[in-house]
Amino acid sequence: MKKVCALVLAVVLIWAVALPAGAVDLQLAAPSAVLMDLTTGTVLYEANAHQPMAPASVTKVMTLLLIMEAIDSGKIGWQDMVTASEAAAAKGGSQVYLKVGETMSVEEMVKSIAVSSANDCACAMAEYIAGSEAGFVERMNQRAQELGMENTHFVNCTGLDDDPSAAEHLTTAYDIAVMSRELLLNHPDIKRFTTIWMDTVRNGSFGLSNTNKLVRFYEGTTGLKTGYTSSAGHCLSASAQRDGLELVAVVLHCASSADRFQSAKALLDYGFANYALVPVQDEAALPAVPVVLGAQEEVKPVISGPEQLLIAKEQKQSITRGVTLEPSVQAPVSQGQRLGTLTVRAGDEVLAEVPLVAETAVTRLTWKDLFLDFLGRAAMAADAS
Repeated sequence: MKKVCALVLAVVLIWAVALPAGAVDLQLAAPSAVLMDLTTGTVLYEANAHQPMAPASVTKVMTLLLIMEAIDSGKIGWQDMVTASEAAAAKGGSQVYLKVGETMSVEEMVKSIAVSSANDCACAMAEYIAGSEAGFVERMNQRAQELGMENTHFVNCTGLDDDPSAAEHLTTAYDIAVMSRELLLNHPDIKRFTTIWMDTVRNGSFGLSNTNKLVRFYEGTTGLKTGYTSSAGHCLSASAQRDGLELVAVVLHCASSADRFQSAKALLDYGFANYALVPVQDEAALPAVPVVLGAQEEVKPVISGPEQLLIAKEQKQSITRGVTLEPSVQAPVSQGQRLGTLTVRAGDEVLAEVPLVAETAVTRLTWKDLFLDFLGRAAMAADAS
């Protein structure tokens, strides 16, 4: 199994080498930027992507990730009622103006955070999940480490820079892309909220308007989160999907809101114009591999690793696939045992060599099984004669 994992890693590395990031200069207004493919995690463009900067309310991508993980794990429910504390009600910046003691459902809290970047709701949810904002921030930093966000340190759940410790609240465009990918891929229900242009809470009495203007003006937008403070400048994690390809573009420290949206659009346009996803395996079924002395006569091979391959769009028409399989295998066969290789090419260039492994385990026939099989065959031969 270790060998299979190593081969899968090699495939991923091949893809990354085949698609170099930052191969063109997009002349972005954003001082820091990254474009990432969500399916494979491949970076398609970067500029100062690992420079720690203040993220403002883009911080709430991590806040939303932890909320969605709590919901999807069953720890909390969409209709749970959350009570606003004094600390939550006192949060400044973007808010829905929670009053101390006011209750609101988790669903409306998430909607308010995702659409209107409500700091008061972010704080209330942090307290509801972890008991305190400080406890929630510990979880934010722990989750960042688990995701490999090496240049990230959070000090609050909102991105506000209203206290001295906020100077230590830093992340990078790359790290934001990583947590954005985690949220969108593994918790797609968040898109119910991140794609809203205008809506209401409190039984229609309070209006929400999305701070991410791409939701209305950019085709295929799926989210995700804006941010602004005087120290962070204008920030954005923008995601969009077209023709099966979903991308996330992160820009930080822009001089104006117009700059952040233009920079994000330029990144997304570049990605959609130049890259495509193709299935590793075509529609043809893989032939089964015979099993010698097995309880089953054959075993089905399946691909091990990602099911889609990110390619330069110009390569799409020249994609071919070749399958090499063992002529047979000896029982017992373990699940995940290597059976062959699926090779994907663009013309003469090998893009990926994907391991083909056994879908299920196959046990070896016992002596008793073999004897009974022999008797059965002998009886059939006698009947035939």
